[in-house]
Amino acid sequence: MISSPEAAKFVLSRAHLFKPTFPVSKERMLGKEAIFFHQGDYHAKLRKLVLRAFMPDAIRSIVPDIESIAKDSLKSCQGRLINTFQEMKTFTFNVALLSIFGKDEILYREDLKRCYYILEKGYNSMPINLPGTLFHKSMKVRKELAQILAKIISTRRQRMQLEEEDHKDLLGSFMGDKEGLTDQQIADNVIGVIFAARDTTASVLTWIVKYLGENPSVLQAVTAEQEAIIRSKEEEEEEEKVLSWADTKKMPLTCRVIQETLRVASILSFTFREAVEDVEYQGYLIPKGWKVLPLFRNIHTAQKSFLILTV
Repeated sequence: MISSPEAAKFVLSRAHLFKPTFPVSKERMLGKEAIFFHQGDYHAKLRKLVLRAFMPDAIRSIVPDIESIAKDSLKSCQGRLINTFQEMKTFTFNVALLSIFGKDEILYREDLKRCYYILEKGYNSMPINLPGTLFHKSMKVRKELAQILAKIISTRRQRMQLEEEDHKDLLGSFMGDKEGLTDQQIADNVIGVIFAARDTTASVLTWIVKYLGENPSVLQAVTAEQEAIIRSKEEEEEEEKVLSWADTKKMPLTCRVIQETLRVASILSFTFREAVEDVEYQGYLIPKGWKVLPLFRNIHTAQKSFLILTV
């Protein structure tokens, strides 16, 4: 285990020496074709396809849908005691499905949610495939999840043959004619993206709530910024006064709060890497095949206070 910023940077910036790795149970549940378990050309290709689906051109059209999900999430929280992180995980999951499947996700949301919530409980379980174990339950539902994804992929393929419209969501990016990905590769990476995006994004949102609660002046300023956008929408002539991509450009303070949260908070506790060859670091030998865990709790050596109003 390593915890210094210098050692973490050494490990994480040398992909040719340290490959990503995960516990056996997590590898089997995510799928062997997921981006995390590969290097080289295949990894670079998948990375390009994932990034393409989250570029401004792809996100611009779904901003109103994300706003709708956010409003529904807030309504569901009214009048009850909530666990902020769990609520943010639900919100993030719904947005992830929208980003992956587009508006088709509404047809499969509940089935995908039910299967994935069971699957994630077994991520760090002992890989013992016996009835009654978390691993067995998760692997069983993983097969069901694969069947649902196969149905979604088949339906999308049929639509793509009949329509000339480009789908800018992640599934459309994976299924492009030039990509040549198999259905298993697509399914494994869809599950992988949900895994990668859900807890990390929910963690950022939870830290934002915490820091805003601890800094009333910042909360007041962010609220004023958002209310100004609401007032400007009320003055518009359009019938549907929904949030637009242009509106997100009117949130400089909100963006700074997000950036400052990413600087101060520990979004991940640790990650997994494996040495692909013998590596020497500051006189210490890390043998080939050894697991290295960079810890992120103490990475930030800068001032820890929330500096949003002075940066």
